[in-house]
Amino acid sequence: MKFKDYYAVLGIAPDADDKAVKVAYKKLAREFHPDVSKHAQAEEKFKEIGEAYEVIHNKEERAKYDELRRHQQNRARQHQANQGSRNGSSQGNYQQHGDPQTDQEFSDFINSMFGGARGGFQQGRTREQKGQDVEIEFPVFLEETLVDTVKPVEFMLPQRDNNGRVSESKKSLKVKIPAGVVNGERIRLKGQGAPGSANGPNGDVYLQIRLVPHPLFDVEDHNLSIVVPLAPWEAALGTKLNLPTLSGKIQLTIPANSQSGQRLRVKGKGLVSKKTKGDLFAVIKIVNPPSSDEASKKLWAELAENAQFDPRSKWSESI
Repeated sequence: MKFKDYYAVLGIAPDADDKAVKVAYKKLAREFHPDVSKHAQAEEKFKEIGEAYEVIHNKEERAKYDELRRHQQNRARQHQANQGSRNGSSQGNYQQHGDPQTDQEFSDFINSMFGGARGGFQQGRTREQKGQDVEIEFPVFLEETLVDTVKPVEFMLPQRDNNGRVSESKKSLKVKIPAGVVNGERIRLKGQGAPGSANGPNGDVYLQIRLVPHPLFDVEDHNLSIVVPLAPWEAALGTKLNLPTLSGKIQLTIPANSQSGQRLRVKGKGLVSKKTKGDLFAVIKIVNPPSSDEASKKLWAELAENAQFDPRSKWSESI
């Protein structure tokens, strides 16, 4: 068992205070967590970081380790003095490679100080870890937001076997989507994420709601709007028509002399919220026929000649 410099493992100075120790540990634990790290030796690094933290963050264990560290440094200096050094290379080789006798003495020293240190360190290695959370972008149709809806969802979960190998498995759930969900809302499925390690809790699954654009309706908070195309005579004379809504068609009365851009409010036919229902706004758009035959042109000409109407009359008032 070779000596490990736990201060070097955590990247801190030997006189670092407890706050610095915790900050360093949290940063490195996140960086090398096997569930998220792509480092080739993430599993081993993560265990080593946990082992170092278990020793350094405990005052009594740290004091014992510091004594052990001084003992190791003294042996290195003694070895250098006995063997001689060439630009410090002898000490460097000793620290890197050691020798069987030193390794055995170090192992015995660890066992005597920590009561079988590997057992004590194992607590750091088997620290409970929550499983990885999973984020899923979840499409929902506008019609599905009107009432509570049960929808299937499938996703891949990372899993780690006893040898540290990571694989993925498919998981399928049926999820209740409550009425009134809005775009961007997150729904938490507790404990449905990746398995935890060392009896740690499972991660969670978060569904991020994405409302699917509708071919007819635009969303304005909890209100909806729909463009209603009208022929010029329908706008002038008024009419009745069947208006689509998310829950079926209703009859809408278009008043005479309606103008393009005018908004007619249909109460309670928008999206539902947690407390109330939004409205549907019918936005009038006057549309001319794509082409006219001779008879139609004659009627338009008669209307133009006889109508006492100038749509640009207000221009003259401003010039």
